[in-house]
Amino acid sequence: MSWAYLACLLFSLAGMAILDLRHRLFWFADARRAAIVHGLGLAAFLAWDGLGILTGIFHRGDSPYMTGIDLAPELPLEELFFLVFLCWLTMNLYTGGARILRARAGRARAGIVRPGRARAGSGISHAGPGPAATEPADHSGRAAHRTGTDVDGGPAGERP
Repeated sequence: MSWAYLACLLFSLAGMAILDLRHRLFWFADARRAAIVHGLGLAAFLAWDGLGILTGIFHRGDSPYMTGIDLAPELPLEELFFLVFLCWLTMNLYTGGARILRARAGRARAGIVRPGRARAGSGISHAGPGPAATEPADHSGRAAHRTGTDVDGGPAGERP
């Protein structure tokens, strides 16, 4: 009897908890809603497993890394922890992805361009950090300066 697989699952669950805590994605955003969603997801997956076991599609395999403890015939203890992990991972990915997409949409509506990322046809150079990165580019691909002098003090546009 080995506890290696269960230990890996618990380690992964700890990672989900840390990620959730850090970004307030699921459980740490709204515990009541998370309990309902997580419980329903877990119940659905357990019903799916039960149906698969009853029809003979799912069966418990032999593995030296599992505890050997069964919750029901053909349903190992590790399956419960895996399903908890799977539901939590899915909700962290969903909420995190939704936040990223909302933030990008908000920036696009506001016309905000992150440094180093120019919109096509915007005339903004990718010259790197500093004033040159936000100035319109001349035809040579270098940033043209409106101040009349280059970064090193020489006349604008006269670089070797």
